[in-house]
Amino acid sequence: MKIRVLGAYGAEGLGQRPTAFLVNDRILVDAGTVGGALTTAEQRTIEHALISHAHLDHVAGLAFLTETIAFAGESREPLTVASVEPVVNALRTGVFNNVGWPDFAQIPPEAPVMKYRTLVDEAEQRIGDLWVTPVAVHHSVPTSGFILHDGSTGFIFSGDTGPTQALWKAARGLRGLRAIILECAYPNRLTALADVAMHMTPERIKRELDKLPANVPVWIYHIKPQFYDEIAEQLSRIDPARISLLEQDKTYSL
Repeated sequence: MKIRVLGAYGAEGLGQRPTAFLVNDRILVDAGTVGGALTTAEQRTIEHALISHAHLDHVAGLAFLTETIAFAGESREPLTVASVEPVVNALRTGVFNNVGWPDFAQIPPEAPVMKYRTLVDEAEQRIGDLWVTPVAVHHSVPTSGFILHDGSTGFIFSGDTGPTQALWKAARGLRGLRAIILECAYPNRLTALADVAMHMTPERIKRELDKLPANVPVWIYHIKPQFYDEIAEQLSRIDPARISLLEQDKTYSL
């Protein structure tokens, strides 16, 4: 399994792109950025977009991807945008609503660019060449983390979350687990903000480690660019043998 880091950050900065991962060249996991990291030809090969929640830093690139596909001038299957029901509803009403962006699930009428797929929470479902289990996490809007597996190897994607339980419980005993992609938005001094926004800090991650599947590497994403150095330093004091920061534009093989 290949995981290409299109965007590793919790916001946009100079050379820093919002959250998006491309798995096996065909499946997006969140879509904060797409066109900023992929050529037009690479974008056209994407078949599925798995969306954790509807905040802009996780879906902005999806809007531009649909436009790229619409103007590709080629016959293809619609892009499948998959998530749990509250997230699908938020995308329909808040993003692809013909106000903020065209409703590409309806246009062009003869062959819409995209279609929605509603996933069942805490049930394993097939998406492309992967098995995916969405599990609700604790964020300020309805959000899922995901367990993704190809039958032999897999990883966990936390989505945006504060301290949580169900995702780690669902992953216990999973064979072939190779990585946990875990968010960390704020430094320790902004714990009060993290409480309100429902995000992680390094200190919270330190406490969360005991809940995670043992001995699995933890890859950090979603750092707000303005806090990058501060958070990196704080994380380095926890467990440097286990915790590392994801590198944007790098492809990880599991």
